[in-house]
Amino acid sequence: MNEEGFTEGDPIWVMQADGTARPGVFIGEGEASAFFGGPPTVYVAYPESKSGEAVEFDRVTPREED
Repeated sequence: MNEEGFTEGDPIWVMQADGTARPGVFIGEGEASAFFGGPPTVYVAYPESKSGEAVEFDRVTPREED
């Protein structure tokens, strides 16, 4: 579990560049990008499109399950 309390499978919102929020699922913490000068990242999955990506941690917020 990370410092925000996310665990694998938690429903989340991922903030997009246009200000909208996309529903996703938390997969896990990303590589130690902060060690290399970048922001901390997490891995997320988007079940509706069967895709996923690594995003900056500050773009992720908890989501209540429907």
